[in-house]
Amino acid sequence: MIVMKFGGTSVEDAKAIDRAAAIVKGRGPEKPVVVVSAMAKVTDALLEMGRAAGAGDRETALKVSRGLRERHYNAAGELLGTGIFTQFHSELEADFDALDELLRGIAAVGELTPRTADHVAAFGEMLSSKLVTAAFSARGMDSSLVDSRACIVTDSSYTRAVPIVEETNERLGLKLTPLLDNGRVPVMGGFIGATRAGVTTTIGRGGSDFSAALVGAGLGAERIEIWTDVDGMMTTDPNLCPEARRIKVISFDEAAELAYFGAKVLHPATVLPAIQKNIPVYVLNSRNPTCEGTKITARAPRCRNSFKAIAAKKRITIVDVAAPRMLMAHGFLKAIFDAFDRHRVPVDVVSTSEVSVSLTVDSNESIPALAADLAKLADVKYEGRKAIVCLVGENLREIPGIAARVFGILTDVNIRMISQGASEINLTFVIDEDDVPRVVRRLHETFFADLDPEVFA
Repeated sequence: MIVMKFGGTSVEDAKAIDRAAAIVKGRGPEKPVVVVSAMAKVTDALLEMGRAAGAGDRETALKVSRGLRERHYNAAGELLGTGIFTQFHSELEADFDALDELLRGIAAVGELTPRTADHVAAFGEMLSSKLVTAAFSARGMDSSLVDSRACIVTDSSYTRAVPIVEETNERLGLKLTPLLDNGRVPVMGGFIGATRAGVTTTIGRGGSDFSAALVGAGLGAERIEIWTDVDGMMTTDPNLCPEARRIKVISFDEAAELAYFGAKVLHPATVLPAIQKNIPVYVLNSRNPTCEGTKITARAPRCRNSFKAIAAKKRITIVDVAAPRMLMAHGFLKAIFDAFDRHRVPVDVVSTSEVSVSLTVDSNESIPALAADLAKLADVKYEGRKAIVCLVGENLREIPGIAARVFGILTDVNIRMISQGASEINLTFVIDEDDVPRVVRRLHETFFADLDPEVFA
């Protein structure tokens, strides 16, 4: 069996869902399980209406909800025949009535808790999975809607819940295996799960990819397909560098590094369950299904090029923590990282000297409070509008002079931090955000002028 995940742009409207149905139908003999995201921009709208309701603005929340209701009705009307649409319309009506009732309750209380935010956000995948299942049935496919909350068991860390793998695997087997054995196509919403007590949770933005990988690992899939709106992973962001080329095959480790440092094609956590079960992941384009995409596998073939890809992650803040020499003693670094843990701020890049530590974090509203906490330990400065540039390739530690080649072409660029050696496969540095386009283009021109045809398209 295989797992096929369709992202928001691949189910954004009736035309996209129709394309997805044709793709799944063509995979029928391989026993597909289909995981879908919410329709494009729906999760953003749900979170917006949740915040509005939490601020007491019931009218705005309900207005946004009416827009989503109309969008789903229109898609259903285009996709479904009269008989199926009549039944589906009443289900859709009940779902949106429930959403509106929830929004009224939030507005009445005047507070949006993380638990309630998950309940609101989950509607996107619940609605899209129902619509896709109905569309499949209308096209003659034996499809079955499976509520992800009955399969994906998580802890209660609302908005970023952690799956409980053993229980999830057990439930996946119980719910999905009989359907597959009977030749049916299970359709599930990604991103959502539930606690053991049945309370709705979400596993974080981009979590539909993670859901697909969990399902694939739990059922021992032959492969996991991530269907999106691009031809696969690219050597860099085509918006920054039009000369970017598709990567045919890349290792799990390289893909994870690229995803973490800015490549938006897949969620970083996607690869983790697949790595553990050695299941290949394919990134494919639902608008161009004949393209072979990118294969992500445990071990990729050796590449003639030094690097596989360049990623850039913007909206970064550098936090500098400087202490007198006597304070740089045992326990100082632990105290610093404990502060980051308390404020739930993850760190990307770290650079240390005897008397100071520099760290990069995603720019967010937690930084002033974090800095105030760190100021109890040492002098603190922070500076935003930075970016991380990450070059990923194989065995970079073993390539003499690779850092000299990279920085030799960036002599006019202010490099704020450098990280090399922590990983065999990446060389990372921090620059001003405004320098990203010219830096990426210059690096790409140098390192991707002559491409290995076994690895790049």
